[in-house]
Amino acid sequence: MTQQAVIFDVDGVLVDSYQAHFHSFQKLLGELGCEFTEPEFRVTFGRTTRDIVAKLYGDKLTDQEILQFDDRKETLFREILREDFPAIDGAAELVQALADAGFHQAVGSSGPPENVALALDSLACGKHFTARVTGGDVTRGKPDPQAFLLAAEKLGVAPQQCAVVEDAPAGVEAANRAEMASIALTGTATREQLSHARLVVDSLRELSPECIATLIEN
Repeated sequence: MTQQAVIFDVDGVLVDSYQAHFHSFQKLLGELGCEFTEPEFRVTFGRTTRDIVAKLYGDKLTDQEILQFDDRKETLFREILREDFPAIDGAAELVQALADAGFHQAVGSSGPPENVALALDSLACGKHFTARVTGGDVTRGKPDPQAFLLAAEKLGVAPQQCAVVEDAPAGVEAANRAEMASIALTGTATREQLSHARLVVDSLRELSPECIATLIEN
């Protein structure tokens, strides 16, 4: 059998980090005397912090200031996550099952390497990810496919033999543009918002090595 691989996003797929990201943004922007509502955050979720800050305040901030705000926000995020780490139900079990079935596995995230390391260490399944792509490795955030294509390259697996598990519309689009089998997990976004994925599931427990292999082959 041709070697197959699964590339996981981290936020919203391995860790239920939506609220932690939202509250860290709220706290950061509150320090600046600005309000940031949940609907405003929802439409940006899945993009890099740098992209979000630049989109909201790019005309008022220098590139250096954007980087400083990015660092501060991610520090706040990790503080929240360390206090209460909400793993996605079924994540560790799926990763283990894929490893047992011989799949290569990677992380393809736009998040900082420190965030990815914290998530994988907390899940205690980091050993099964033989490649990691984080925001420190890419210059273009999702929906650009750069992160996923780089992950496939690191794994030595053709993009067409990869599946991607994502929770954000931008991430699904990135997987599609990479010509990978896109699997969307609801929660961050609705089924309608994720309808451009090849497969949409409501729980990682709906996935198995067999169904993912079939999805890639078809």
